[in-house]
Amino acid sequence: MKLDVINLDGKNAGSIELSAEMFELEPRADILHRVVRWQRNNAQAGTHKVKTRSEVKYSTKKIYRQKGTGGARHGARSAPIFRGGGIYKGPVVRSHGHELTKKFRKLGLKHALSAKAKAGELVVIENADSEGKTAALAKQVKNLGWKRALVIDGATVNEAFLKAARNIEGLDILPTMGANVYDILKRDTLVITKAGIEALEARLK
Repeated sequence: MKLDVINLDGKNAGSIELSAEMFELEPRADILHRVVRWQRNNAQAGTHKVKTRSEVKYSTKKIYRQKGTGGARHGARSAPIFRGGGIYKGPVVRSHGHELTKKFRKLGLKHALSAKAKAGELVVIENADSEGKTAALAKQVKNLGWKRALVIDGATVNEAFLKAARNIEGLDILPTMGANVYDILKRDTLVITKAGIEALEARLK
């Protein structure tokens, strides 16, 4: 797959041959769904907690006699049926994460890249160099028509570009190792530098 390369001013900077194995797959929603679900579940804190019957603070004295009251038999106010009692089978601190093989995660990333390429939402730029001025970069981004874009650079992100992009709404930057299915799919435009393409191909080969 051949794609034109541009610079941040929108001028043509040649073309690049993209790997068919990464950018020309037929995107499968089931694979993308599984990888996104794995990502979001692993990101969930799981710190939700309620007090059980053994954790609420109440006297352990029997609240009334066993027989003769005409009511049900009860031993403690901490029972779940009483107001202020413990919660029965409530949430506890736990991990929501589950396993997903490395091979499948790589496949998910390939399908996400292919989905963007197929939708025409993939842009390749020469490099992510900047003077470090937010106003100048914001003007370039506006002229390019990027409203909600993710920029993937090489092994490291250009510091000046990162600084300039920090206050631009809808523009996010990641190094190659940070590239993931969820962030790629939730943006309207995927922008990858030439160095990013090379690093991704090395990572996913």
